Amino acid sequence: IGPTGVGKTEIARRLARLADAPFLKVEASKFTEVGYVGRDVESMIRDLTDLAINMLRSSHSESVKEKASRIVEERLLDILMPPPPKRKRPKKTKIKSDPESDEEEDKQPQKPEEIIDDIIKEEEESFARTREKMRKNLKSGKMEDKFVNIEVKNSVIPMIEVFSPSGFEEMDINFKDMFGSMFPKKSKERTVTVAEAREILMEEESNKLIDMDKVISEAIEKVENSGIIFLDEIDKIVGRESRTGPDVSREGVQRDILPIVEGCTVATKYGMVKTDHILFIAAGAFHTSKPSDLIPELQGRFPIRVELKNLGKEEFKRILIEPKNSLVKQYIALLETEKVDIDFNEDAIDEMASIACQINDQTENIGARRLHTIMERILSDISFKAPEIKGDKIEIDADYVRDQLSDIIEDKDLSRYIL
Repeated sequence: IGPTGVGKTEIARRLARLADAPFLKVEASKFTEVGYVGRDVESMIRDLTDLAINMLRSSHSESVKEKASRIVEERLLDILMPPPPKRKRPKKTKIKSDPESDEEEDKQPQKPEEIIDDIIKEEEESFARTREKMRKNLKSGKMEDKFVNIEVKNSVIPMIEVFSPSGFEEMDINFKDMFGSMFPKKSKERTVTVAEAREILMEEESNKLIDMDKVISEAIEKVENSGIIFLDEIDKIVGRESRTGPDVSREGVQRDILPIVEGCTVATKYGMVKTDHILFIAAGAFHTSKPSDLIPELQGRFPIRVELKNLGKEEFKRILIEPKNSLVKQYIALLETEKVDIDFNEDAIDEMASIACQINDQTENIGARRLHTIMERILSDISFKAPEIKGDKIEIDADYVRDQLSDIIEDKDLSRYIL
């Protein structure tokens, strides 16, 4: 429980990253009770399974990367330098002769079949040498911009996209999988650079080397034992006094979520997935409602409640500078692309944090997201003039921050629109 921008989703996302667990964030307001237009609650388990399969496919791709890159290299060499057609070597005819006449035969000129055999051998050696030179150029990156023609396989399934009804999502019918084998796979020739061709062929070869049955079984096991689903905006499905219009299905959504959270078996296109050990984290701002407004059964399924406090000035200061990709670092890097060097003083960061805190108190509290609007407003003039002030070094201090924001802060009506 906590206002927007306080870090609810980020906590869950970091938790999933630490545990190397499949993570899905989904808004509860997207779902509607079965029978109404909208998404079925079971679709979140299917989405989580898809995520886990993609996650494991990429990790398996890494394990076969070396083997796949060797195959791709050979395929690229075949495209750049097609091997010559194989010539049939002439059969050598041996004639039995006396040992005394062997010395005389050695002095005789080569037979025609021996000459042809030598020519073929020399051609093969020459081709092998040229191919090795080509391989070196390919490895050194000298040929990355050269254009080549490659054949890309694509399965043609006519009109499936047009006529597949959205209602079949609940039944999880995959028309492409169902009809894919019925239609022939067509090859399409594309002209691409060697760099692009390498990526296309790498994906193609990796898919051939990966054991998809193993990936699917591992993914389902991972989902069932360590999957995390973050149900955001849970407060938006709280039933209100009004029982007309869109509110009709709110309580129905809560009832549909119950068995998923409690533990059930969901059918996916990869097989049955049990939800008994999936970790469900529900979150909401609860501005106009409270957790006790949810139906009692759902309250019981989320026994641990954590209330996050509003972010203060100190937290804003840390958010601005501490993360690996903090806002300050992002804006410095962004203006570096225009050859403009900006430097934020400590007092400027302090001032930005206090202004963010003040605006959140005066208007709606949107948490750390307020820092985006403040940073954008402070640097809007510099960003606009960046091409003209190329090569300059600009120091941003507290006075500059106040100068850019003072008018907006004083005018509360203007502040609501701009900040």
